[in-house]
Amino acid sequence: MSNWQIEGQYMETCNCNFICPCIGSNLTAPPTEGDCKAAIAMRIDHGSKDGVTLDGLAFIVLLHSPGPMIDGNMKVGLIIDENADQAQTDAIAGIASGEAGGPMAALAPLVSEIAGIEKRPIRFEMNGMDRHVTAGELIDQSLSGIPSAVKEGDTLYLDNVAHPVSPKLALAKANHSRFHAFGIDWEDSSGLRNGHFSPFSWAA
Repeated sequence: MSNWQIEGQYMETCNCNFICPCIGSNLTAPPTEGDCKAAIAMRIDHGSKDGVTLDGLAFIVLLHSPGPMIDGNMKVGLIIDENADQAQTDAIAGIASGEAGGPMAALAPLVSEIAGIEKRPIRFEMNGMDRHVTAGELIDQSLSGIPSAVKEGDTLYLDNVAHPVSPKLALAKANHSRFHAFGIDWEDSSGLRNGHFSPFSWAA
C-alpha cells in the first residue's frame, strides 16, 4: 500500500426513485427497484500515485447490488479514461478497487465480483447544477441538482452520509441514465430517478 491523493469532481445516477433510500438508511433499505444499478463517475483534476500523475483523467465505477447494499454480493466493473497509459491505469485501478486503501477500501468487503476493466473516452461536463458524463457506448448519464429555496444558486444537500466519495452530497434528479457494461444494463429518461454530485478529495 502506498501514499496517494486525488481530488476533483464526482457525479452519479442510479435506478432508485428520487430520493434514493440507500443513503438515508445507512445502506440497509431495499433499493426502490429491488436491486441497485449505479454509475459513480470521478474526474481527477489533480492527483498522483507512486509518482504517477493522474491529472485530467477520469474513471467510472459501475456497480450492481442485488438487494440492500449492506448485504453485499455486489458486482463492480471499472471504466477508465482511454487516455490513461498502463501506469496510470494500474494506479486508478488500485484506487478505485480499494486495493490501495482509501475510501473505496470500505466498500470492498461488500463486493463479491470484480467484473473487469474497460477503457473508453470519458467526457465529464459541468454547467452550474447540471452534470453530464459519457464513456463511449457504455455510459451516458446526466443530472440536475435540486435548487435550494433558501440559498440562491445552491442545491439541497445530504450531510454526514455513509458514501465512499464524500460525506456531503448534493441532491439531484437524473435526466437520463444509460448503462450497458459488465452485464449491468439500465436505461431511463423519466426524470424521476436519483442522482448525486460533489467535489471529492481522497488520500491514503
